[in-house]
Amino acid sequence: MTKKTKKEAFKKPPFFISYCITDPIEFGNTPKSLQQSLRKTFEKFDPDIVCFRDKTSLNIKELAIAFLEVCREYKIKKVLINSNVGLCKELGFDGIHLNSLQFETLEKFSSKELYTIISCHNEAEIKLAKKFHANAITYSPIFFKELKDTPKGIEKLTQIVKKYQEDSFQIIALGGIISNEHIKKVIKSKVQGFASIRYFKV
Repeated sequence: MTKKTKKEAFKKPPFFISYCITDPIEFGNTPKSLQQSLRKTFEKFDPDIVCFRDKTSLNIKELAIAFLEVCREYKIKKVLINSNVGLCKELGFDGIHLNSLQFETLEKFSSKELYTIISCHNEAEIKLAKKFHANAITYSPIFFKELKDTPKGIEKLTQIVKKYQEDSFQIIALGGIISNEHIKKVIKSKVQGFASIRYFKV
């Protein structure tokens, strides 16, 4: 059996966002396992934004509290929760990552109240995100990912960045970004940053 090569953390250029999204399969679904995974990830990668994303566990609030504890311990710049507006406000998250079916929810938020990201997969959704003043979007999928839409690729990502990205509207690449080589390709598009689940799993 060959020994796996240890993945080196990517050296971020200035002003490039690294966005870590959790998943119970990769990061654990108990407070202890989640916190252990997060500490390993934060020690190695030092992400700028971290999002608690769990659509299956029954102990969501308990996990969200454990998640917040470690994020505050490591002074993560922006700590988000996926989709759950109630827990976002109750527990004091910095912001929320909405899915592409939550544009009505986005419209209700003031960009000054919470940092808001919304998932976008086409230009119609991007235009809505700008109209409703999202702080950022994730645009996906960039690379191939099983059971997801046809990948956009770097050329399309570059076009989207040139057409829509502004200082007040950040575009973050998402989807199939699991290696440093992927990130290097993404940077060439001049996108504001990248997001991933699997890249950040130690």
